[in-house]
Amino acid sequence: MDKKMTFQTISLSSLSKVFADEAPQEASYKQATALRGEHFAYQIAYTSNQQMKDIEVEIHSTLGLPFTLRAVGLVPAEMPCYADHDEHVLRTAPGLYPDPLYPLEESTIIALPGQWRSVWIHVELDASVVAGTYNVHVSFLSPQGEKLSEEVLELTVLAATLPKQKLIHTEWFHTDCIATQYNIDVFSEAHWSRIGQFLETAVKHGINMILTPIFTPPLDTAIGGERPTVQLIDVSVVEGKIDASTTYAFEFSKLERWVALCQSKGVEYFEFAHLFTQWGAKHTPKIVATMNGSEQRIFGWDTDAAGEAYAHFLEQFLPELDKVIRRLGIASCSYFHVSDEPTKDHLESYKNASDLVRKLLPPDYPIIDALTNISFYEQGIVQKPIPSNDHIEPFLEAGVPDLWTYYCCVQYKEVSNRFFNMPSARNRIIGLQLYKFDIQGFLHWGYNFYYSQYSMKQLDPFKVTDALYTFPSGDSFVVYPGETGPIESIRLEVFHEALQDLRALQLLETYIGKERTLALIEEGLPEPLTFSVYPRSTEWMLDVRERINQAIATYS
Repeated sequence: MDKKMTFQTISLSSLSKVFADEAPQEASYKQATALRGEHFAYQIAYTSNQQMKDIEVEIHSTLGLPFTLRAVGLVPAEMPCYADHDEHVLRTAPGLYPDPLYPLEESTIIALPGQWRSVWIHVELDASVVAGTYNVHVSFLSPQGEKLSEEVLELTVLAATLPKQKLIHTEWFHTDCIATQYNIDVFSEAHWSRIGQFLETAVKHGINMILTPIFTPPLDTAIGGERPTVQLIDVSVVEGKIDASTTYAFEFSKLERWVALCQSKGVEYFEFAHLFTQWGAKHTPKIVATMNGSEQRIFGWDTDAAGEAYAHFLEQFLPELDKVIRRLGIASCSYFHVSDEPTKDHLESYKNASDLVRKLLPPDYPIIDALTNISFYEQGIVQKPIPSNDHIEPFLEAGVPDLWTYYCCVQYKEVSNRFFNMPSARNRIIGLQLYKFDIQGFLHWGYNFYYSQYSMKQLDPFKVTDALYTFPSGDSFVVYPGETGPIESIRLEVFHEALQDLRALQLLETYIGKERTLALIEEGLPEPLTFSVYPRSTEWMLDVRERINQAIATYS
């Protein structure tokens, strides 16, 4: 005889990760507060002892705004972490991990026997919302219309409005990955349309600076290898062979279209792709040009970065680019790169490259690069360094002005990061850290990197989430390439919540000052907050944001 069907739900915060084979361990989430202008999200986890299809999910609220309902999908993580990971992780075993947020077709879900899943509930609290307390009712109905369960959240919208984001935030935008993933020609109309979709999703989540491929970015490329050409600048060799006497002509219409598209989606800052190769600045980006009637590669791995030919090219190109930037009105929000992640062994080659770029660019353009060694700054080689969050202390002690930070696959011990197997609270804590230390910008390399390491092979990110056994799952992208456009992830949403925490703190500071705001954050902590010392629990993370909100409510 069949067992009687049981269907169970629990309301959870956005910081819970619901695994199919484990009942949620965190407390039920029944009350929340938020500011106007904030994106608010939470989850409802569900399980059943029998399979049931076509369970309808209904949302009713007096809030008067549309709620978005998505299913938290599972994707494989064959390499969730490195062997010497720290203890602040949820799991270390390979398996299925919750991450993509799939739109729900016809607002229905499937319950699988003995498994836990969750739905993600999201609302954008625009400025039209009247401050007050609202109940959000979420009902689960059987195909026959029987109510299986209902969860009620009490959401209080405060009168204060979240201020505009000040932080400059870039997640490297891989234009070539979009083209190859959707099997479309680079800079075809279909490609421009997809670029627009991915830009829109980025900006919606607080990414306000975009990596701009004036030439194919020399990033994550095997020595001697090539990534697909995504070059916004059309180059022509007017006369001569490629040497120190060649004359070039440049055409900027694609760049102009790029800037217009980015600005139409809300992008505020532009970072121009690196002018020298990664990890040492010893070679040049791949640059193609029309020469003798055909398109040819004129620079690349076989080009000595310190040679006269490339210096001669930059002497002609950078002044022309400067003119276009100023004509487009983006000079005050344009940033340049020399080479990514140089080490102490690269001081000489990096200095040579940096000296050349600084000689050719007007001094009002910031030149930024990710690195870990402060000697580059101390010797004046890099004026705006971007240290990783596990190497930032010497830069803070040196009082580097307008400091940025970043993390990638290497930052996996103690500090904030967002791999699949890390608690979401570890992702979200970065907002408080950025606030405390007055960080001006945040950089990450992987908005949508869908290749294996060194761009050797195209991957399906729904199946391979570790860049082919190279980086812990979750490092190389935060959006998935859905059929109709980008599919967001838990990690993208939670990082955006961290940026909202930062903005809320900045608002509170206008009322009570920085010192009292920091005291509120660190209230009850055994030691001050740093990039590696911070409370680890979801409960503390939710509680500190609630304390911030209540303090704001006192003054608004």
